[in-house]
Amino acid sequence: MRRGRPGAPPRGTAERTLTSVGTGGEAARPADDRLAERDRTAQPAPQGERRESSRLWHITLSVSGAEAPLKEVRRSLEQLAHDHPFLLTSRYANDHAEIRYWEEARDLHDAAAVALRLWGEHRSTAKLPPWEIVGLEVIDRETYHQRVAEGYGPPPASPVGVHPY
Repeated sequence: MRRGRPGAPPRGTAERTLTSVGTGGEAARPADDRLAERDRTAQPAPQGERRESSRLWHITLSVSGAEAPLKEVRRSLEQLAHDHPFLLTSRYANDHAEIRYWEEARDLHDAAAVALRLWGEHRSTAKLPPWEIVGLEVIDRETYHQRVAEGYGPPPASPVGVHPY
């Protein structure tokens, strides 16, 4: 497996992945660019204190359960996209769904923990079906772009949004 220098995307990869929703004019800005900008503008750690840097992680969360009406599944996933601004895309059927998005976290463990809480924490506010998480993939930004460049991973989320399978 090829590796580039840390923080640099592999050669020939698309550097931009658009978000589905944002506030103000953010919808057209790439999620990973917005998070990177937030990192650059963060205040430095006080002298003598070491602040851990965060990284971007691409999350794919798969859920399934008893059948639910397609209109309700779509509406709830659209609400989740509104509540969670870095949601890239969702695919759904009446008994399962897949959600893809970028998460900012210190390490893989933190990113996975946040991803595993996403469905349960938004279940009541977005009126999500009572499905269980059946799959989770967490990969760093470099690996995501490398997979796409080599044709092994899913292409960048396009079109962005909530779509049936």
